[in-house]
Amino acid sequence: MLMPKRVKYRKQMRGRMKGKAMRGAEIAFGEYGLQALEPCWITARQIEAARRAIVHTLRRRGKVWIRIFPDKPITHRAAESRMGKGKGDVEYWAAVVRPGRIMFEVGGLDEDISFEALKQAAYKLPIKTKVIARQDISGE
Repeated sequence: MLMPKRVKYRKQMRGRMKGKAMRGAEIAFGEYGLQALEPCWITARQIEAARRAIVHTLRRRGKVWIRIFPDKPITHRAAESRMGKGKGDVEYWAAVVRPGRIMFEVGGLDEDISFEALKQAAYKLPIKTKVIARQDISGE
């Protein structure tokens, strides 16, 4: 499971996910990428499930890049606990994903295998996504 080795502050505020992704919105490493169309917190478990789906479909060919990292601690209060007594413990780690962000990239394979692998990863994620190709490959 992905998580930071150490953090300066143990707990964070929730924040807001307004606007589009300012960085990480272009394909940088591979030929095909999975782009987010909605804002969301993607948990470390969801990232790992999507990664495993891609690797399973590629069958040890090509290369996979994970472009998001879960560095936001998400806290939960214990069930049936009274109000007050401070913030809850960290339950899991999440990556803040805004629309336009490239989450996964694959390279070194032909289009239909890459497309299928990223489509399988999209099934594991809680948001709408689309598979995009690098500009110079698609001839645009």
